[in-house]
Amino acid sequence: MLIKELKKGSPEAFRVLVERFSHDVINTCYSFVNSRDDAEDVAQEVFIEVYKTIARFRNESELSTWIYRISINKSLDFLRKQKRKKRIADLRDLFKSKSKSAIPPHEQLEEKERKAILREQITLLPENQKVSLVLSQYDELSNKEIAKIMDISVSAVESLLHRARNNLRKRLGKYFEKNP
Repeated sequence: MLIKELKKGSPEAFRVLVERFSHDVINTCYSFVNSRDDAEDVAQEVFIEVYKTIARFRNESELSTWIYRISINKSLDFLRKQKRKKRIADLRDLFKSKSKSAIPPHEQLEEKERKAILREQITLLPENQKVSLVLSQYDELSNKEIAKIMDISVSAVESLLHRARNNLRKRLGKYFEKNP
């Protein structure tokens, strides 16, 4: 019923959809972007995308699964844009004069890395491993639910999770060897 009303362009149906899914969408986005404000911005983009593309929704999956996919894609797009911005900022910093801060930049970076080491290491995982791990660990979805969202088999999800955990162990081990 909700989908039919959404496809007709009903503002009330869209309001119900936002109320029903906003919490989960924001939490999913937050799992990727690590900032509440950014997660809320990305969530707005998710609902705009849902509004624009609801007519193409084919009922081949649950509405929630479709919305999860959009949430993940919008979050990953946001991260790609942030990486580009960070690279440009890093290049600019190379050409700036010495920092006026009392703490040397390399120590500032080390402190920042220590605070967010796990999340940072997760962001370095291959995309499918990262998505499966975030959905499993942060959103606490079952492997079956993850399989639907990612449009892969349950055994593929299990394999991705296994590889993601192994990669994290290796990355964290190397990190702590270098930074005791």
